[in-house]
Amino acid sequence: MAATVDIVIPVLNEEAALPVCLEKLYAFIEQHPVRDWRVIVADNGSTDRTTEIASELASRYKHLSVSRLDQRGRGRALKKAWRESDADVRVYMDVDLSTDLKALPPLVSAIADEGYDVAIGSRLTKGSEVVDRTLKREITSRGYNILIHLFFPFPGFKDAQCGFKAVSRKTADNLIPLIQDNAWFFDTELLLLAGKSGYGIKEIPVHWEDDPDTRVKIASTAWEDVKGLLRLRFKGRPTPTSTA
Repeated sequence: MAATVDIVIPVLNEEAALPVCLEKLYAFIEQHPVRDWRVIVADNGSTDRTTEIASELASRYKHLSVSRLDQRGRGRALKKAWRESDADVRVYMDVDLSTDLKALPPLVSAIADEGYDVAIGSRLTKGSEVVDRTLKREITSRGYNILIHLFFPFPGFKDAQCGFKAVSRKTADNLIPLIQDNAWFFDTELLLLAGKSGYGIKEIPVHWEDDPDTRVKIASTAWEDVKGLLRLRFKGRPTPTSTA
């Protein structure tokens, strides 16, 4: 029986990017029928026509559903979508598709076939390619990942922030309730909790192209990430369920 895979796409005011993303994604997954693919658009507080457009597209594409929250927060949207999912593998990817979709099958296979608990796209591992990234984003990203390794030696991963991740059913059930952050630090908190509990994490090299229209506010996001690291480092973390 084919593994069920839910792909969550968190969106905030992405009425222009969403149709393009779904067209490319569905064209890709139709070429890989070995999985039972489902797609969830996770809208977190859009004020444009994103929700309306997503609902319209749900009538066009097979196994496409819409999850809506009035409150903003990418982490909040992912928590809701992943906790409500019953899929064997739960993926999320950014709507801009900065990460080439060719990395999707090995990402899913790491969990469905190889037994890993978490699989993440990585721009910092051997075999990855990064195109057109601004110097500011490159310095900020590498500096942040260095800071993670200073606070948490040997965390089990190199790139915390790539918007291309997958978790197993067990990981979602056990770790999502423990994650406090509802925004961009969600990714790092998930990975640190997984590492602490001994969950297997696999990094997948990706081809990644910078999106010049990104909505991420680098300075404020970086500061929130640093505060998240300080919280986990000095105030302790909830103890995850054992993998045994």
